[in-house]
Amino acid sequence: MQLKDVAVLITGGGSGLGAATARAMAAKGARIAVLDQNKENAEKVAAEVKGTALVGDVTSEDDVRAAIAKGEAANGTARILVNCAGIGGSARIVGKEGVYPLAKFAKVIQVNLIGTFNVLRLFTEQLLKQPPLGEERGVIINTASVAAFDGQIGQVAYSASKGGVVGMTLPVARDLAQHLIRVNTIAPGLFLTPLLMGLSEEARNSLGAQVPHPARLGDAAEYGALAVHIVENAMLNGETIRLDGAIRMAPR
Repeated sequence: MQLKDVAVLITGGGSGLGAATARAMAAKGARIAVLDQNKENAEKVAAEVKGTALVGDVTSEDDVRAAIAKGEAANGTARILVNCAGIGGSARIVGKEGVYPLAKFAKVIQVNLIGTFNVLRLFTEQLLKQPPLGEERGVIINTASVAAFDGQIGQVAYSASKGGVVGMTLPVARDLAQHLIRVNTIAPGLFLTPLLMGLSEEARNSLGAQVPHPARLGDAAEYGALAVHIVENAMLNGETIRLDGAIRMAPR
């Protein structure tokens, strides 16, 4: 599917990987709707790509339905969904502060896994009202992490949430194949996103040196470039693609 004049919905689009994807797809002529919990960030990125800012919580059915409707009113029905919204969080099951709080675990699962599914199901509901464009109707791209495969100490909730995203990629792709909708997942490694920007330059350089090649942190624009390629390559379906410079994470 070509991106020119096609409507795109990007969750977590106000920063990091989502913002980079908005820029990359806008450069191809797509009409972008940026959904983020942070109104200021959403508006900033939307203004940059001449798109539409949407504010909402990906775990809320009402918020997502309202955002999809607003995006559709501005750009037409979205045919491309890129799910980048997510949160981090690290804790051992039993640590100095006691046992891992169940609510903390549930929150990470709720946002990263259930939020991803919530948006893709409601996006699909609307998309099915539209006819195909040639041999396909639309494309969904979800975001996992190398933590889905190489979870480190303290990453139990994050790894479980991203492992869930990986695990649902193929069944969702198979489920939606009859509707001519492709589904793929990108699993980034160590990328310079807001989650890492709080670290010192020395710490960031140390992390980047762990990557075999190129020995640096990933640039969000590289995620955006892969997202564009997935949309444009019709044979990519049901796949999780590691984007990680060949890193395999150590236990800590």
